[in-house]
Amino acid sequence: MAKAIEITPEIVAEHGLSTGEYQIILDRLGRAPNMNELGIFSVMWSEHCSYKSSRRHLGKFLTKGKRVIQGPGENAGVIDIDDGDAIIFKMESHNHPSYIEPYQGAATGVGGIMRDVFTMGARPIALMNALRFGEPTHHKTKTLVDGVVAGIGGYGNCVGVPTVGGETNFDKGYNGNILVNAMCVGHARTDKVFYSAAKGVGNPIFYVGSKTGRDGIHGATMASAEFDDDSDEKRPTVQVGDPFTEKLLIEACMELMATDAIIGIQDMGAAGLTSSAVEMADKGGVGIELNLDDVPQREDGMTPYEMMLSESQERMLMVIQPGKEQMAFDVFNKWELDVAQIGMTTDTGHLVLNHKGKVVCDIPIAPLADDAPNYDRPHTPTPKREPFKAETIALTDVSDALLKMIGSPDIASRRWIWEQYDRHVMADTVDSSQSGGDAAIVRIHGTKKAVAITTDVTPRYCYADPYEGGKQCVAETWRNLTCVGADPIAITDCLNFGNPERPEIMGQFVGCIQGMNEACRAFDYPVVSGNVSLYNETNGQAIPPTPAVGGVGLIPNLDYFATLAGAKEGDAIIMIGDTTGWIGSSIYLRDIAHREEGAPPPVDLALEKKNGDYVRRLIRDRRVNAVHDCSDGGLLITVTEMALAGDIGFNLNRPQNSCPISGWYFGEDQARYILAVDPNSVNPIISTAEGQGIKAAQIGTFSGTQLSSNDGLSLDIDTVRSTYEAWLPQFMES
Repeated sequence: MAKAIEITPEIVAEHGLSTGEYQIILDRLGRAPNMNELGIFSVMWSEHCSYKSSRRHLGKFLTKGKRVIQGPGENAGVIDIDDGDAIIFKMESHNHPSYIEPYQGAATGVGGIMRDVFTMGARPIALMNALRFGEPTHHKTKTLVDGVVAGIGGYGNCVGVPTVGGETNFDKGYNGNILVNAMCVGHARTDKVFYSAAKGVGNPIFYVGSKTGRDGIHGATMASAEFDDDSDEKRPTVQVGDPFTEKLLIEACMELMATDAIIGIQDMGAAGLTSSAVEMADKGGVGIELNLDDVPQREDGMTPYEMMLSESQERMLMVIQPGKEQMAFDVFNKWELDVAQIGMTTDTGHLVLNHKGKVVCDIPIAPLADDAPNYDRPHTPTPKREPFKAETIALTDVSDALLKMIGSPDIASRRWIWEQYDRHVMADTVDSSQSGGDAAIVRIHGTKKAVAITTDVTPRYCYADPYEGGKQCVAETWRNLTCVGADPIAITDCLNFGNPERPEIMGQFVGCIQGMNEACRAFDYPVVSGNVSLYNETNGQAIPPTPAVGGVGLIPNLDYFATLAGAKEGDAIIMIGDTTGWIGSSIYLRDIAHREEGAPPPVDLALEKKNGDYVRRLIRDRRVNAVHDCSDGGLLITVTEMALAGDIGFNLNRPQNSCPISGWYFGEDQARYILAVDPNSVNPIISTAEGQGIKAAQIGTFSGTQLSSNDGLSLDIDTVRSTYEAWLPQFMES
């Protein structure tokens, strides 16, 4: 054993460990740790790796379903989409690195989430992202947008995986801490799914990919701490990615996976070699002994501490079948990747590290994994808000309000962003959601079926009422998948919150989990993977609670799907659902009335399911030409987005006995869809809906090139389009 040095309270604090946690380490080991062991405990007990503040609440989620092959606990979730095909997917955060170094932070977020998927045997087929930036007037926002978008595009485009959708929002709550959440979806065969457990004793452990450097050391610990005015000094903890190596790694792994050589495989993500080794040993019920002298290194004189904590990118750890070692060497040498046998599985239940002929670490696996701290943080519920009455907001000029809304930061076109992404590489992208659609559609290669993919959350709802906001973010993904005709199957999530040691922040987390779980159970729509990102705050100012949700559904036959485009001359505009004019916590209230108040719209989960099931059936029966759900901005924004996508005008007719004008046009009531249907289908659709207790009404017609209504709306579609397209390019060029 390497000689232990004195570990002072200052050193413990620098490693992000509390006094109480350090005492637990002393108790578990029966001695003081050395610096290597302290560093390993530090990263494995970080919030990012241990989920010590969230584990007990995540256990409440619905995680099983008839199509679930693998739920939470592996690198990614796995669902069955029939015919021996599986979809493997996950969403993760790269928030802190992206704020410090936007290009590399975002790029390595994309690389990391792809490795989580292909390490399970899936070829990545689609990428999504959910981005949150500060207000446009903040001095860092433009630079961060530019760097993050370039990093996402630069990595994904080079690897050759299409970025097919996502969302981008701006809010002052993210001024000091942006969010970069990346999602990857992959395709595999159900009989070729790989897991991470290092089963068996005496099996060789292989390191493959890039060499280990000093980049990313303590990245997991940095991701589990608040920011302050000196956060830019953490730049060395941000990893540097190489997408071309990632592409080689994908192909090499796919080739070896076609054989029977692999027992277990794990991406070296957060906490690098430490977490991959510990997680594989824990799941396999074995010990692991590594010889660090054999680790491929790109820098001279690297210490065991540096090698174990480095988060250098494009690296994997594998347990290989005895006798198949040469096969592994041959495959990775063929693809010109570093490959080395660096250790063996053991029966000790310990992580043992050797370096230069000495044992420099000997730690039992259990305290690093399932026996890590598991806190029940105090939590205070968010105070309830009163509903906001729409009649108190006078709307005198619908045209002016629409132009302001359609050209506002949260609703304006994202073309400047998505044109930097390759959306059609691999030639299976049927429709991408970047241009305002509800969900992206990606064909399963060589078949007539497809997966639909979406990401959603409305942070202003979660801030106003975490419980309702939690229900809504799940419900909106379910609606968006429904809008393209997909059967929603399962979700992944990325739960972004502030400091969990503050009861009000933990209250937001608990409330959102409760709402999300209720929605998942109501829709039979389980959580199969995800990520928790806490301590997202700067100088004590937390981000809005942002539980981003990624939904995946199945379109069984591409002869039957829909998008928001497709409205034809003379099509009737039908609204499914009820408009009560709920304007509290809406974009209209914030951006037009400059008031941020009121309860968010309530989410009736039974109604959501009933309305959505009906809309999906209409799509399968080919009774609709276009579909779009009502969400941000309300009914008028929804119809306008359909008009822009289909390059067609409309005339709306607000009923005289309806809610106040501002609420009817811009209220954000839930469980609503707008349909474009042939005039001959209007009566059957409405009468069938009413027979099932579903509210449905014709509210207008698509025709011409004018956007008009009986309340004085009168705009040429080209004027609206230019306003819609102008904001983001002007902002980035100013």
